[in-house]
Amino acid sequence: MSSYAWIGLGNMGGPMTANLVSAGHMVKGFDLNEQACAAAAQGGVQIAGSIAEAMEGVEAVFTMLPKGQHVRAVYEGEAGIWAHATDQMLLIDSSTVDIETSRYIHEGSVQRGLNFVDAPVSGGISGAAAGTLAFMLGGEEKLMVRATGYIAPMSGRTIVAGAASMGIAAKICNNMMLFIDLMASAEGSQLAEKLGLDPKVFWEIASVSSGRSWAQQTWYPVPDVIDTAAANNNFEATFRTDLARKDVGLALDAGQSTGVRLPAATLAKDHFDELIAQGLGDRDCSLIVKNLLPDESVRGWDPEKAS
Repeated sequence: MSSYAWIGLGNMGGPMTANLVSAGHMVKGFDLNEQACAAAAQGGVQIAGSIAEAMEGVEAVFTMLPKGQHVRAVYEGEAGIWAHATDQMLLIDSSTVDIETSRYIHEGSVQRGLNFVDAPVSGGISGAAAGTLAFMLGGEEKLMVRATGYIAPMSGRTIVAGAASMGIAAKICNNMMLFIDLMASAEGSQLAEKLGLDPKVFWEIASVSSGRSWAQQTWYPVPDVIDTAAANNNFEATFRTDLARKDVGLALDAGQSTGVRLPAATLAKDHFDELIAQGLGDRDCSLIVKNLLPDESVRGWDPEKAS
C-alpha cells in the first residue's frame, strides 16, 4: 500500500483518488470546496484540513488544479507544498498549466532538493472514473520510473514524453488538436443534419471514414447519437467551455513564443470566447454548435432549462 496526498478533489481529482482507494492505497485529500471534499470522502479519501496535514507522512503528493496560478499558490508560501515536502516524497502535478508554471515548479523543486514530475492527463472525466487516463510524463528518468508506480491505478497508458515540462508540452499540443477536431465535428454534424442526413447514420459513416476522431466518437454534439455526448443533457459540462478556452490559450501562447502560426487554434479560441461572452463558460465546450446556426436553434440545447 502506498500513501498519497492529493490537492484538488474536483471533477478529475475526485474520481482519480477513488481509484487509488479502490486499489488499496491511502489517500489524504485537500480542497477548498466543501462539496468536492464531501464527494471524495464518500470515495474513501481522508479529508485533511490543510496542505500540511494532507502531506504528513505520505510518499507521493499529487496536484490536480484548474490553472497555473492555482498550482503556484499551493506550492508557494509557509502553508504550501514546498514548505512541507521532504526529499523522500515525490511531487507530481497532473494539472494542465502553462509551460512557464511547469518550469517554475520544476526549477523551484530542484533548488530545494525536492523531487518533481509533471504528469498531465488525457481522457477526461470518463477516463478518470474508469481509471483509463493517459499520463504524459516530464522530468528526470529515475523520478518518472517512480511516478509510473504511483500513477498505475489511475492509468490506461503512461508515456514518458521527455525531460522537465515535456509532459505538459505534449498535453498542450494534444488538447489543441482535440479542440480543432471538435470544430470539425460541430460543423460536420450540423451541415449533415441540414442536408437531411439521419444523424445516427451519418455518425456511423464518419466513424468508419476519414472524419473519425476522438471528439467525434466521444463528444458528438447531437442528442441521441452517442451516450457520452453532452448534447443528451442540455450541454451540461463534461469539459467546461472556460477550461477549454484556457487550454487552447496555452497552445496559442506557446505558438507565439515559438513562432508557430496556429490559425485553427485561433478559430477554436474565438468559438469559446463567443460562448463565454454569452455567459455560457460553464457549459460544455461542444456547445460551440450554437455558434454555427443563424437562429441558434441547436437540437439538444434549451437555454430556458439552463438558467
